[in-house]
Amino acid sequence: MASNKIISRLIKGNIINREYSWLEFNNRVLDQAMDLTNPLLERCKFLSIFKSNLDEFTMVRLGSLENQNLSSPDETDNKTGLTADEQIEAILSIYPKLYKSADHTFNFLKGDLYEKGVNILKAEDLSQKQKAKCLAHFSEYILPRINPLVLDQKHPMIRFQNLRTYMVLLLERNGRQMFGVITLSPNIERIYRIDGGKKVHLILSEELLYLYGNLAFPGYTVKEKALIRITRNADFEASMEEADVDYNFDFSKLIKTKIEERTNLSPVRVEINSSSEEIKNYIAKQAGIKKNHIFESKTYFDFKFLFKLASYFPQDVLPSLQYRPFKPQIDPKLRGVNLLNYVEKKDIFLSYPYDSMDTLITLLEQAGEDKNVTNIKITIYRLMDHSRIANALLRAAERGKDVTAVMELCARFDEENNLYYANQLRDAGCTVFYGLGDYKVHSKIISITREKDGKVSYITHIGTGNYNEGTSKQYTDLNIITSNREIGEDGVMFFRNLAILNLEGEYKRLLVAPSSLKKGLIAEIDKEIEKGSRGLIMAKMNSLTDRDMIEKLIEASQAGVRIYLCVRGICCLLPGVKGSTENISVISIVGRFLEHSRIYSFGEGKDERLYIGSADLMTRNINKRVEIAAPVLDKNVQHKIRSLLTLILSDTVKGRRLNSDGTYSKIESLSSPVDSQEECLKNNNCYS
Repeated sequence: MASNKIISRLIKGNIINREYSWLEFNNRVLDQAMDLTNPLLERCKFLSIFKSNLDEFTMVRLGSLENQNLSSPDETDNKTGLTADEQIEAILSIYPKLYKSADHTFNFLKGDLYEKGVNILKAEDLSQKQKAKCLAHFSEYILPRINPLVLDQKHPMIRFQNLRTYMVLLLERNGRQMFGVITLSPNIERIYRIDGGKKVHLILSEELLYLYGNLAFPGYTVKEKALIRITRNADFEASMEEADVDYNFDFSKLIKTKIEERTNLSPVRVEINSSSEEIKNYIAKQAGIKKNHIFESKTYFDFKFLFKLASYFPQDVLPSLQYRPFKPQIDPKLRGVNLLNYVEKKDIFLSYPYDSMDTLITLLEQAGEDKNVTNIKITIYRLMDHSRIANALLRAAERGKDVTAVMELCARFDEENNLYYANQLRDAGCTVFYGLGDYKVHSKIISITREKDGKVSYITHIGTGNYNEGTSKQYTDLNIITSNREIGEDGVMFFRNLAILNLEGEYKRLLVAPSSLKKGLIAEIDKEIEKGSRGLIMAKMNSLTDRDMIEKLIEASQAGVRIYLCVRGICCLLPGVKGSTENISVISIVGRFLEHSRIYSFGEGKDERLYIGSADLMTRNINKRVEIAAPVLDKNVQHKIRSLLTLILSDTVKGRRLNSDGTYSKIESLSSPVDSQEECLKNNNCYS
């Protein structure tokens, strides 16, 4: 992806720079757009996801580095020793190739779409008849809705909105040159279907703006023109101290202000569809951005329109162009039963998206109706719009249950939704608070307390993913519902500690960050190190970036411990380095579902200790957030998770192996190909 010179700066020994590793992950997403084993419309979606990922990376990660470069320019990355400025320079040098790859991929998909009957046109592709129809559509529908502006002393430069498309024109009138800008409203329908012909002919509104935007400036000569899109920094900090001083101890008011300010943060990237140096220079000056932050895109700035293409195909053709439909299942043994009574005898295991979240929602609904339930406590990081989880909590509160919700207001890009539900729950009489100090609460736990015949019992849910019905159908996540008393008491203690601002709580079973999670996992690794070559570690996570955890895994490898990791996204540990990490194998899976579960397994056979939890092995998660990992104590559940982890680590279809040079490659195997997600769909009878 990058030149050897750049890679040599971003990989040091057995450590990979975090940002470079993420860009490699996004390349694996783009690879799926070219993977012919995926149906055509699904490949189109992968291209759109690739670009959306890059947008968020630019806003958040590049934005964070820009902030660091201003506040702490001499601070270096603890993995490769690069300053923020050096990392920015390296990242930006990789971007041009990413844009070329995206353009190449789109043109490849465009050809396949054409063969299937849908023709996506650029302005230069239009016939004379098509141009006439497009001109009529532009004049009637788009021209009255755009906002043109000539820039001079009385019309200063507008403030470009984040991720919105504009047209910039170099104009001439009466021998005088000036610039014009047109804002393309996001309310304008993006896809225009051109009537006529056997195929479906489509063109985007920004193409029509580029072709006919000069009509908004009668009397002017257009010398040069370009479509542009500006990306603004979206990384902001929100501290308790700031809320205390400026917002009268109300953290929610601070977050609301920060959300409003996000659209006005400084630009970090400009995208342009032209090579016009004059327009580039002008935009760079007006946006206050360096030229190396400007990138040419020959196709489109985003590919979200590809998600809408299904509506242009006949219904009888669609099944061959999309994934086979599936339906998350409910275990027949759990249908129509009192889940509160059921779990007191036997743990419940749910594996999303193969198992339905309806089981967990039913548990909450039954808890709200159960006369013996006194308390329901939950941590909330992201909720779906019109959340059934939230509705179950509201109904429980209406029935007199003591409901406590720890609502994380700093869940990036979900702040407004969380503010809304925080207010809803509070108005219903629930106890709502926003976490603990400056630590994000990323834990996934529900604690239910029952009192019956003078005895108190607990039902606890521990999960790896959010309480979000939408993502439960798109992300792979694991869930355990248990009546184990020690875990239950730990759960109650956890919420009590959050309420009294205690980060140093002690727990019997749970590993809780930032106090005990890291040292608990390190202690488990140490037990395997003592075994030498008989030691075994298997784990699955989204990212591995924490230097201490990496060093401990390297130590285990050097002791002969066999280590098998599935790291979907960022992996800063380079495997296969002689004398250091040769006993470590790392794969990544990018497939139909987003791999999101976190599993940590130490030892094998009767000696195995197995955990699931909310935390990746990232410094921010285990040092800067409140996270939970729970041991899997039920033997039946333990067997299911171990079997799942083994299946995932054997994936040769969607799995990619991280090599000792920092590249990823397909996994060669002489045995039958294994697609772990497809196997789970079949094994759980999810296909209708």
